[in-house]
Amino acid sequence: MLINLLADLLLLAGGALLAWSVAMTLQRLPVFPLKQLVVVTPLDQVSQSQVEHTARTALSGNFFTVNLETAQTAFERMPWVRSASLRRLWPDGLELSLEEHRAAARWTPLDGEARLVSARGEVFMASSREPLPLFTGPEGSAPRVLARYQEFNDSLGAIGRTPVAVHLSAREAWHLKLDDGVMLELGRDQPKHPLTERVSRFTSHYATVTGAARGRLQAIGVVDMRYPNGFALRASKS
Repeated sequence: MLINLLADLLLLAGGALLAWSVAMTLQRLPVFPLKQLVVVTPLDQVSQSQVEHTARTALSGNFFTVNLETAQTAFERMPWVRSASLRRLWPDGLELSLEEHRAAARWTPLDGEARLVSARGEVFMASSREPLPLFTGPEGSAPRVLARYQEFNDSLGAIGRTPVAVHLSAREAWHLKLDDGVMLELGRDQPKHPLTERVSRFTSHYATVTGAARGRLQAIGVVDMRYPNGFALRASKS
């Protein structure tokens, strides 16, 4: 019995070794070359030339030996790419799926590199010609700035205005620039005097304030909303 069991074990081991040898030999043969890369997601920002360039530098080996993890990382380094997924497509191809960022705003440049904020509040290296609002703030604050921008935009929509720039200072003070050139000094968010209340106060008096300014033939430059129950106006320098 022991001899028979040993013979069975040796036979199994021999079969496994043979299968492994055949697999390794097939992988090393000049067969199963990669002939196609199929992009299965529609692309808005990433160009075909960018994909082709990355494929030439990142894909090496044949259908069996190509390192999908390494290639996937290379595709994720492309501008505008949030994530990438690769899988083998029998018998001679790879299937590539790319998720692109959707830009919501420009972000403070870093070392001369243009950066954007995505609709998820993620900062990524890329440039855009779209008329996007400008966000500035401490590193790591992009999600907060985006959330505040959406609140401000909703509130200001009631008077037909849009914020084109949102700044969060290192001291947590908020500043807005509107599409008509007016600067809003909102200050720090406080439990007793929240930012939402200050913006609401501005929208409630916007028509009165702009009408008075037109009557004096002066353009409003800055509206200081940091007062508990009122605001101060400064004329535009121009």
